[in-house]
Amino acid sequence: MARYEHLPIYQKAMELGIYLQNTVRNFSRYNKYTIGTELRDLAREIILLIIRANSSMDKENVLRELVEKCELLKTSLAFAREAKAFDNFKSFQHASCMAVILCKQSEGWLKSSRGSRNHQSSQKG
Repeated sequence: MARYEHLPIYQKAMELGIYLQNTVRNFSRYNKYTIGTELRDLAREIILLIIRANSSMDKENVLRELVEKCELLKTSLAFAREAKAFDNFKSFQHASCMAVILCKQSEGWLKSSRGSRNHQSSQKG
């Protein structure tokens, strides 16, 4: 399996996952077990997709799934803010900024993957 710990996207996803793990503890009981669980699960799924994409020969499908999960996480964070799950705006803002960075990194990785595939096919043809 390819090494992934050095990838900036992995490091940012891990940072966000740990941040959400700690932040959700301050949610109300209802929000902790509903939207909080969803946020923590999405963060873990994103970390697993990064590991899978890094070791996959055909990265594009996994990266598309990664981009989609990142967008879902952003939307879930916005929902949590609207539901007043965060105890303060600063917590939401920090998590949201990290999610936006993750989305940009995943989209860049997908574009890079497509570009290298197009480059390889043009060299063959």
